[in-house]
Amino acid sequence: MKQRICFLIALFFGWLPVMAIQKPLFMLYNHQQADGCSLADYLQVILHGLKLDCTIAGYLTAVPLVLTLVSVWLPGTWLRRTLKGYFGVVAFLVALIFTVDVALYPYWGFRLDSTLLFYLASPKDALASVPAGSYFSLLIILAFGYAIYWYLKKVFLPIVPVGKAGRRVAATGALLLLGGLMFIPIRGGVTTSTANVGMVYFSKNQFLNHSAINPCFSFVASLSKQQNFAAQFDFFEEPERKTRFESLYARPDSCLQTATRKVLKTSRPNILIILLESFSANTIEALGGEPGITPNLNRLCNEGILFSNAYANSFRTDRGTVAILNGYLAQPTTSIMKYPAKSQTLPAIARSLGEAEYTSDMLYGGDINFTNMQSYFYSSGYSRITSDKDFPIADRLSKWGANDDVTFQHLYKELENRTGQDAPWMTTFLTLSSHEPFEVPYHRLENPYLNSVAFTDSCLGNFIGKVKKLPVWENLLIVLVADHGYRYPQDVKEYEPRRYHIPILWLGGAIQQPEVCETYCSQTDIAATLLGQLDIPTSDYTFSKDLFSCHGKDFCFYSFINGFGFLDAGGYSVYDNEGNRILLESESGKASEERINQGKALLQTLYDDLGSR
Repeated sequence: MKQRICFLIALFFGWLPVMAIQKPLFMLYNHQQADGCSLADYLQVILHGLKLDCTIAGYLTAVPLVLTLVSVWLPGTWLRRTLKGYFGVVAFLVALIFTVDVALYPYWGFRLDSTLLFYLASPKDALASVPAGSYFSLLIILAFGYAIYWYLKKVFLPIVPVGKAGRRVAATGALLLLGGLMFIPIRGGVTTSTANVGMVYFSKNQFLNHSAINPCFSFVASLSKQQNFAAQFDFFEEPERKTRFESLYARPDSCLQTATRKVLKTSRPNILIILLESFSANTIEALGGEPGITPNLNRLCNEGILFSNAYANSFRTDRGTVAILNGYLAQPTTSIMKYPAKSQTLPAIARSLGEAEYTSDMLYGGDINFTNMQSYFYSSGYSRITSDKDFPIADRLSKWGANDDVTFQHLYKELENRTGQDAPWMTTFLTLSSHEPFEVPYHRLENPYLNSVAFTDSCLGNFIGKVKKLPVWENLLIVLVADHGYRYPQDVKEYEPRRYHIPILWLGGAIQQPEVCETYCSQTDIAATLLGQLDIPTSDYTFSKDLFSCHGKDFCFYSFINGFGFLDAGGYSVYDNEGNRILLESESGKASEERINQGKALLQTLYDDLGSR
C-alpha cells in the first residue's frame, strides 16, 4: 500500500518540473518579447504558473492512479508495461502541444487553444506565418518529447508497484482518498473559482502573463468552449443585416456635425466606476421600485445625472462587466470573458483612457480568478488589481470575500491618499455583499436579498458622505451602475424587461448639474457616453451609443439563456431563439415584429463580430 501511494505522489510532483521548464524555454524562444525581462521575472512566471501546472499534473496522474487501484486486486508486471506506453503517449502529446504553441504564439499573440482545430483541414494555414528558418529551432524543441519520456522511464518506471498489496481493502480506501485529494489541484483549489488561465496572471506586462500559462491547460480547457460563433444566428442576408444594424447605431446625416452636449465641468475628470452587485431598479424607489430599501441611493438620484430607462445586458457579472467596461453586448449562449484570446481584442474604457495618460486600477473584495476576471482586467488596460487576498483573513467574512463595508473603507483611504495627485486616474470597484447567499453583517430587513441591498446602500451612502469632504471630490466623476439585476419580486420572470431594469447614475463634483435622462439605454452605452465627454474617439465601440450626442435609435437590448429582449419608447418584445417564438410583447403587430427583427440583426452582428475575434 505504502509503495503505491508513494509512487503516485512522486509522479504528481514529478510532472511539475516538466511543466515548469517549459516557461523559460517559451520566453527564450520568444526572446524579442522577453527582452528586458529580469531573472526575477522568469522566476515570477514559473512561480505563478505552478497553479495550472498542478492542475495538469493532477490530470496526468489520474490514469496511473486508476491503474494502480486496479493493480491492488490484479497485481503483476502488466502495470509497468501499460504505464510505459502511457508515458510514451503523454510525453509526445505534451511536447507536441508545447512545440505548436511556441511556434504559433509570435504570430497569433495568445497561447494555444481550440482555435487550432479550425485549421486542421489545412494544417499549413496554421503555420503560414512561420518563417522557414524557425523549423530547425522547432525540431530541437520537439526533442523535448523524447527528453520527457526518458525522464519518466528512468525515474518512475523502476518504482512502479507490481507486487501484491498486503491489505487490499485498506489499500483501496487509501487510494480513493488520494484520488479525492488529487481533485483539489485538478479543480484549481478550494475557493469559489475553478481552474482557469486567469489564475496565473500577475503582471501588467501581458507577455509575462501569457508566459505563465500552461499550454496543455489552455488547449484542453478551450476544447469545451469550442464554437463557430459566426455561423450562429444567421437570420438575414448580409445586406439586410447591415441595413438593420446601421439603423440602430449609425448617426443620421442630419446630425453628423453635431457636437456632444457636455454635462461635465471638465474634460479630464478622475473617474470612479462602482459596479453594484445584483442591484435591481425594483428595489430603488427613485426608479419606481419598492420604497424604504435604498434611502441613500434614492437621495443621490436627485444629486446627479440619473438614467431612468437603463437596462442591464445580461444576468451575470462576467457579461455585465464586459458590457459596461468594453461597451460590448452580452451573448445569450456564451461569455466572451471566458475566451482571453478574444476578450483581449475588445475595445476597453481603461485602454482608451490610457492613451489619454490615465492610469486604471481595479478593486474587488472577492476571488479575482473567478470567470477569468484577472486576465480580463489586465488585458483591458488595468495596471493594478486589489482582491480578497490583499485583505486580512479576519476581513473576509462572507463566502465571496471581504464585505462591502470593508472594501468601501479601503476605497475611501485610497482616494484620501490621492489628494494632490496630478495624473488622471480611473478606479473600478465591484461590490459583492448583495450576491447570493446575501450573508451580511446587517439586519434591517427580513428578506435576505433586500437586506443585502440595503446594507450595500448604507455603505455607499457613508462612503459618498465622506468623499464629499475630500479635495478629490471637486474633479471626481462617479459612475454608479449595476452589473446586472435580480429576479425580484418573486413573480418576475427570468426573461421579462423588469428583471433587467437597473440604476445608472453619474455623481460627483465634476457634474455640472443634476438631471434625468429618460433615453432608453443599456450598460453598453456607458463607454461611448463617458468617452464622448472626454473627447476621446469611440469609433471602435461598435455597440455603444453616446447618449449626449445625436445618434441612431433609442433602444436597449438584453439577453438571457438563448433569448433576447428589445425595448424602445414604443414598447418591448422578448424572443426565444430556441423555440423560435415570442415570449412576451407589449403589443402585437408590426411594431413588435420590427423590434424582433432589429434584435435579430443585432444578435447576428454580435456573433459575426465574436467569431471574427
